[in-house]
Amino acid sequence: MTTAIRAKITAVGTYVPPRVLTNADLEKMVDTTDEWIMERVGIRERHLVDKGVAASDLAVEAVKNLLASHPFDLQEVELIVVGTVTPDMMYPSTACLVQHKLGIKNTWGFDVSAGCSGFLYALNAGVKFIESGQYKKVLVIGSDVNSSMTDFTDRAVCIIFGDGAGAVLLEPASSDGEGIIDHVAQIEGMGGEFLFMPGGGSLNPASHETVDQKMHYIHQDGKNVFKYAVKKMSEMTERILERNQLSGQDVDCFIAHQANRRIITATADRLGMPLEKVIINIDRYGNTTAGTIPLAMRTALEEGKLKKGDLLLIAAVGAGFTSGATLVRWAF
Repeated sequence: MTTAIRAKITAVGTYVPPRVLTNADLEKMVDTTDEWIMERVGIRERHLVDKGVAASDLAVEAVKNLLASHPFDLQEVELIVVGTVTPDMMYPSTACLVQHKLGIKNTWGFDVSAGCSGFLYALNAGVKFIESGQYKKVLVIGSDVNSSMTDFTDRAVCIIFGDGAGAVLLEPASSDGEGIIDHVAQIEGMGGEFLFMPGGGSLNPASHETVDQKMHYIHQDGKNVFKYAVKKMSEMTERILERNQLSGQDVDCFIAHQANRRIITATADRLGMPLEKVIINIDRYGNTTAGTIPLAMRTALEEGKLKKGDLLLIAAVGAGFTSGATLVRWAF
């Protein structure tokens, strides 16, 4: 009888660009206040790239930082999966650009577009390749340059988003007691009317008209997105816990996509989880889309809230709508 292979995360690396945009800076740009932003979303500052820096650049820096903490031969990487909604360009894929910049010779890869669920979806795609027995080293990356599609005159949007990236290394687990345990996910396309970027695709190719009409910026119906995210984050986390005969009390660390502090705390309350087990760093980075979960993993490790053997619950809701949750027995 063949023994099932389980994938585990063996290293984490992150990167945010050095330039910081604070709420005080935003007060000078749009009609808003630090108090209003903190009350509504819980963000104090966010990091932004300089002109000419793209998603692949952030991804490469995240991988370099991963290597600094967990040295290994990059030529052993067999697959690169990148979650992003801000690719450097329509094609080639960001995965191709990352491969080239890192100089990895014999690998393949692809991008995953799932909005704020991008890293979670990319992670579980990578997990399946490990579980199949086909690969032993998979790089999973979440990287987004949200400032490239943010209208900094739109006060409802520009307060929320930041730029950043994170990467994890997936390898086969050495024991049944560690690694990725389970994953649930769902898409509901009706959410496309509430959070989208209408310009630049085959429906509305770039033109003077699409630029003039600001169609290459994020368009968001904040109330509907918030309402859906609160409901779906709770639904997906409860579903995966029930499926594994667990409760919120069994979880040692909860990492949710960092979109809004109130969404995260509402989910934790519904699960009966104390806030000391919940990782919140949105105040420092804002919503970095596919970058938030690996950035939160790094925060959890640095704060000593995620340790070998801990049961980690990850959840995300994103544009589409997309949603998902993953259970992990942390391996290092």
